[in-house]
Amino acid sequence: MSSDKIYRIVFYNQGSVYEIHAHQIRQSELYPFIEVKDIIFGERSKVLIDPSEEKLKTEFSGVKRTHIPMQAVIRVDEVESAGQNKIVSGSGAGGNVMPFPASMPSGPKSDKS
Repeated sequence: MSSDKIYRIVFYNQGSVYEIHAHQIRQSELYPFIEVKDIIFGERSKVLIDPSEEKLKTEFSGVKRTHIPMQAVIRVDEVESAGQNKIVSGSGAGGNVMPFPASMPSGPKSDKS
């Protein structure tokens, strides 16, 4: 463990909301990104396995640090202890997360006079 602080990062990714815990978060050298290092995965000795946490473990295995676009970040909290990492559907019943609006390119304008 490189730090005593623990951060919960909630962000929007490909139609889902990701919630991960990490020891380090900072502004990235890549302008519109935040850098997340030392992602924490709970070593649970339960018989039940959470599929979303297992998917996150697989997705982030071998990753030293990840860069998340600022416009995808919903929230960053400093917390007392690491919780469960999870992926939640961004749409559907109970979903209260709206993706950040993006400007849509418009097609060429035609002059009909």
